[in-house]
Amino acid sequence: MIVTSTGWACYLLECADGTLYCGITNDLDKRLAAHNVGEGAKYTRGRTPVKLVYRENCGNKSDALKREMEIKELPRTEKLALVGGCAAR
Repeated sequence: MIVTSTGWACYLLECADGTLYCGITNDLDKRLAAHNVGEGAKYTRGRTPVKLVYRENCGNKSDALKREMEIKELPRTEKLALVGGCAAR
């Protein structure tokens, strides 16, 4: 597992159905575990297992929320460019 050093992180997950999910956390290990046992976001509950494909450290929660919104507005092709295409199906 990847642990954030300190502060907040914005992350992308690849779900079992090939879709991408973007979220934020201040404890990445705990959040990934929650997603994979069906206790994470409603979106990922029926799409497990999920795999971390991208992470950005952010200075604080506000910065993480702003970055999450930026990433969510990107088309799928640009999200895949962030992760180097490794989540492509």
